[in-house]
Amino acid sequence: MSVAERGPAVTRAVAPPVPARRPSSSPAKTIVVIAPLSLTIALGLWGIRRKNTMWGDEAVTYQLAHRDLSQIWHTAQHVDLVHALYYAVMHEIFGLFGAGLLTLRLPSVLAMSVAASGVGLLGLCLAGPRAGLLAGLVFPLLPQVQKYAQEGRSYAMVCALVTWATYALVVSVPHRARWRWAVYGSTMLLACLLHEFAVLALVAHGVTLAISRVPRPVLKAWSVAAASVTGALLPLAICSAKQSEQVSWIGEPVRLRYFLVAALVGVACAQAPLGARGPLRPSALAVPILVLPGLLLLITSLVKPLFVDRYVLYSNIGIALLLGAWMDYFHQRQRSSRSAWIAAVAVLGTLVQPSLALRTPQSRSNNATALGAAVRREGRPGDGLLYLTGQTRTLTAANPEDTRSLTDLALAQDPVSSNTLAGVELPARDIAARMLDFDRIIAVRAVGVNSPTNPQEEAKTNTLRRYFRQCGTTHVNGARVTVYVRDNVPPPKGP
Repeated sequence: MSVAERGPAVTRAVAPPVPARRPSSSPAKTIVVIAPLSLTIALGLWGIRRKNTMWGDEAVTYQLAHRDLSQIWHTAQHVDLVHALYYAVMHEIFGLFGAGLLTLRLPSVLAMSVAASGVGLLGLCLAGPRAGLLAGLVFPLLPQVQKYAQEGRSYAMVCALVTWATYALVVSVPHRARWRWAVYGSTMLLACLLHEFAVLALVAHGVTLAISRVPRPVLKAWSVAAASVTGALLPLAICSAKQSEQVSWIGEPVRLRYFLVAALVGVACAQAPLGARGPLRPSALAVPILVLPGLLLLITSLVKPLFVDRYVLYSNIGIALLLGAWMDYFHQRQRSSRSAWIAAVAVLGTLVQPSLALRTPQSRSNNATALGAAVRREGRPGDGLLYLTGQTRTLTAANPEDTRSLTDLALAQDPVSSNTLAGVELPARDIAARMLDFDRIIAVRAVGVNSPTNPQEEAKTNTLRRYFRQCGTTHVNGARVTVYVRDNVPPPKGP
């Protein structure tokens, strides 16, 4: 073979390959970020007021965010330490923008929007622009995401932080720069400080790296970051464990069906040969974060019930990534897009009813606004007010005008001055004595909450049963208001 004949071959052998166009130089990255963010904001603003109602957990946020930072800290020593940072954040937001229903919920809308853009970028890095865009658009459509995007609680913020910590993990694997791992660790720590169960995402990340067989230096860097996060979180975990009575209401897994369905659908999607663009495969990242946090909570629940769907809200990152990658794979396999459009319309059709239901007051387990209004409507100036149990007092505390004309018969010290959520109650004997001074009592009881067997609660129920009779009950979502009038039984003499 002559030199002339060999020349092209030699040239082909030594010529450097044309570098692939980096995703950051393409407008696809901008679309992947902006489109999910915009859709999430639109869905978050749709019906955000829920007919100007507020449910019990939001009422707690509303009350505590009105206290100053020192009061929030002192209250956290007794109760809700796990949410102390969130209350402090909301206190500052209320100070800047005023304390209203929109101010209470808009931070969650914005946080979930940031999470959606992060999901889109994750999909882009793992499976390409189209998979990223689809994953980012699927994420805000998920019913659980729509629900907690409109709640004044910490879960949307935690979800956003875990999403971006996961993105920091993905981009740190090939680059290995220390500052990237520092960003990953600090973002995960902030998520864990907002809610401790975000640490379960750390376990999912470790499993992802292990099954992906990343180089040893990457595992070492992740181990250092994970150990730092765990060490910094440990004092909070130890202190909050002393407040475990707060989750005593969890008798069985709460809304387990959603988690199981999402896990099954996600694992089914992962069976397809989904495309990968980097060292981490989409299924290797998405399946662990979808399945492991909830599974670990379920295993823990065998000893102490702890599973509540919102505690692992960030698991929806996994199902969105898997659905986005699967739809991208399905689109590539189909010569005609008609089937894809039919499937998309069918899925959107099934989401209409849940989306409408989530924007009604009945979509939450209780309605603190309606409960307060019922107390105000049934009560007369000078009537006695009795909470069965005392913790139910938090449901009517968001609007003091609802109970201002009534006398709280069991209250010894109000929640603010006692640095508690529901205040401090009188001894049992004093409660019974005060009840007998009133001819009419408005009793508030939460539905589905077992009354604790303490002397105060026994005194309330025994006195009502013996000296009063029911004169009507108003049922509201999650609670009931009963009017009791004094019977003709004479009060006891002596102590």
